[in-house]
Amino acid sequence: MRDPRPMARFWLIKLLRTALTLWLVVTFAFIVLRTSGDPVVALLGPDAMPDEVEQFRRQWGLDQPLFIQYLNYIGQMATGQFGVSLRDSRPVMTLIMERLPATLQLGLVSLGLAALIGIPAGIIAALRRGGFLDRAIMAFAVFGFALPNFFLGILLILLFSLTLQILPSSGTGTWRHLVMPAITLATFSAGTLARFTRSAMLEVLEKPYMRAAAAKGVPFWKRVLFHAFPNAAIPIVTVIGLNLGQLIAGAIVVETVFAWPGIGRLLVVAVSQRDLAVVQGLVLVIATTMVIANLVVDLLYGFLDPRIREAAR
Repeated sequence: MRDPRPMARFWLIKLLRTALTLWLVVTFAFIVLRTSGDPVVALLGPDAMPDEVEQFRRQWGLDQPLFIQYLNYIGQMATGQFGVSLRDSRPVMTLIMERLPATLQLGLVSLGLAALIGIPAGIIAALRRGGFLDRAIMAFAVFGFALPNFFLGILLILLFSLTLQILPSSGTGTWRHLVMPAITLATFSAGTLARFTRSAMLEVLEKPYMRAAAAKGVPFWKRVLFHAFPNAAIPIVTVIGLNLGQLIAGAIVVETVFAWPGIGRLLVVAVSQRDLAVVQGLVLVIATTMVIANLVVDLLYGFLDPRIREAAR
């Protein structure tokens, strides 16, 4: 029987690094938000009376030293409380949970669309290396990750909403509202996936075991699906994991362009109004999403490649 202690130590180190990362993110966001400007002036306006400003500071604890505010905030987080919005006096987590389903819907649909387009495109490009299909797919990939999201979104609105008038330009409610935001968000990920899939497949196709499988008479499609693709999956999983972690952060611009009622749009509004508690809560959610995605990728590495499991042990 294998000794489980090395593997337990491995995951304990992973979890400690995760906790340290989240703490650093929260601390950095807390300090930057409070040293980059006065939130009271942003909320009350420059015409507010001095008495109103002082009362607002006392009410929200902004008159206390920065270190005391930080300790109070960390203490709240330890009890599961992430503060109250300065703008509408509602709990931060309530605001986030109201917007989270819309962002997850947009992010997951766009990620699935990117995988359905990018991975097969990368495989075809690798199998047709140097040909017309290869050049066309790589041109699409460059177009996908080079074109800014906001510009592509505006182009789609001009074409499908203003010119053709077949899709709504903003809002949510039906699948028609989801089409353009999902395409806009998926374009970058699809281009990236296509490039990485092509590179990984080209490397694997030159391996000796692929030539051995061909010499044994294994059909071409079986060699691609059951020999080449599983061995090329690790870099592909890495890219998908990074895109999964960027579901929320990557949707900020797209949600703003299409007035999609998600977390990204909430973050833009909170930053513009210097709603400190909401911004801190959203930064923590985004960081947590990235960290969890990285942990999931680590688990998938071990599942895809037994050598990684042995190295971890």
